[in-house]
Amino acid sequence: MFIVFRSIIKFIPSRVFLLRTMQKVNASSYLIDEPKYAFLKELGLEKKNHGVYHGSWAGSGEVVTSISPTNNRPIADVVQGNLNDYESAVKATQKAWDIWADLPAPQRGEIVRQIGEALRAKKAPLGKLVSLEMGKILPEGEGEVQEYIDICDYAVGLSRMIDGKVLPSERPGHALLEIWNPLGAIGIITAFNFPVAVYGWNNAIAMICGDVMVWKGASTTMLTSVAVIKIISSVLERNKLPGAICSLVCGGADIGAIMAKDERLPLISFTGSTNVGLQVAMQVQNRFGRSLLELGGNNAIIVAEDADLNMVIQSAVFACVGTAGQRCTTTRRLIVHEKVYSEVVDRLKKAYTKIRIGDPTEPGTLYGPMHTKRSIDDYLKAIEQAKQLGGVIEYGGKVLEMPGNYVEPTIITGLAHDAEVVHRETFAPIVYVLKTSSVDEAIKWNNEVKQGLSSSIFTQNLGNVFKWLGPKGSDCGIVNVNIPTSGAEIGGAFGGEKHTGG
Repeated sequence: MFIVFRSIIKFIPSRVFLLRTMQKVNASSYLIDEPKYAFLKELGLEKKNHGVYHGSWAGSGEVVTSISPTNNRPIADVVQGNLNDYESAVKATQKAWDIWADLPAPQRGEIVRQIGEALRAKKAPLGKLVSLEMGKILPEGEGEVQEYIDICDYAVGLSRMIDGKVLPSERPGHALLEIWNPLGAIGIITAFNFPVAVYGWNNAIAMICGDVMVWKGASTTMLTSVAVIKIISSVLERNKLPGAICSLVCGGADIGAIMAKDERLPLISFTGSTNVGLQVAMQVQNRFGRSLLELGGNNAIIVAEDADLNMVIQSAVFACVGTAGQRCTTTRRLIVHEKVYSEVVDRLKKAYTKIRIGDPTEPGTLYGPMHTKRSIDDYLKAIEQAKQLGGVIEYGGKVLEMPGNYVEPTIITGLAHDAEVVHRETFAPIVYVLKTSSVDEAIKWNNEVKQGLSSSIFTQNLGNVFKWLGPKGSDCGIVNVNIPTSGAEIGGAFGGEKHTGG
């Protein structure tokens, strides 16, 4: 059993499942054929890749072209799995469990250690692939791989620390033993925005516990999924272990739907939108399965009148525009005390003018593209609705005329704290700046949205801090003080409340 509890930490995670518009392209124009992208072949990728793995590579479904959001050019093709491929993967995974579960936990930890080392060796090319296929800047792409490496290190230690209890019995000459056993084969469904790290969180911990897994990554980052499994499978093969310990089925919504209903997978870990997560949770619950849900977040930063504004501006920029607003922990609401409101808005606008926008794979870029054309549509719809409700576009609000899916990071003021568009999570680089008269009012506004993932307050007043951390403070799973709503720590619990899942 893995329990996620409320903790005062910062973390980055992940989110919404979006289907990238597929384009018909000239086969000779694939990025994988160009010298600049030689790192793709370092990862074992080809122009046409099988998207199913369960000890051997397969795939009988639709051939899908992965398109880079940096320039809307094709990277390479992936042959998705169909329902027959899925069935083969699950059966092979179940068979692999018979071998994996018999290994002592410290030996399983040794395999995870080797996976971490293999990831270290491929950190640079895998980070570049994340940047190219997802659209996040290169330091974030490599940082995501590092996060998987870190969780491997963490899991290695845990493999020697899985404890139980010895309890006294009321019967003479008896004792009670509480022992944890693996669930078996589990299902992991991950989103586009963290195509490596979120799988890593699940994979490393599940492996040392003795579980095997079937993974469905996002439909728009399938090359990253394939590359990760190639790294893992090389370690399993070297140790003469079944590759189906870590199976992969690339596919669309049909694969995710059957996973949610499949009683052979007693636990489903799902990362994605709240709407899809609700459907998954209901399907899993209908069969009395277990679910781990990492869903949406409408995260707020509260700026008290005594806040260090230098710290506020730096943190707000990082939290509002990092990953082009496509983190589940992105700051979407900035709730500012009326005494410093004007100064914060002015300084934030100036800071936005200095953001370096461009190709995320190039050094020095701070802000890359949206992941899909549909993401741009959502961005424009939210801005138009905000205008209709009386919102003022203080900065941004436009699509940039350049190759790729680039939009301006946007600051909007003039809206009510409970406006529908403010209460709706838009997965885009839009922040609504709200004026408040007190910390108490700001806390109330922080808590009034449906999601409850991450939150932060900037203040130098200890009374405000303890109010914020207490039972009448933030109702989010992640409660920060004087740091952004986004960040990364693998050593503590991560999760949300309310419609964020748990």
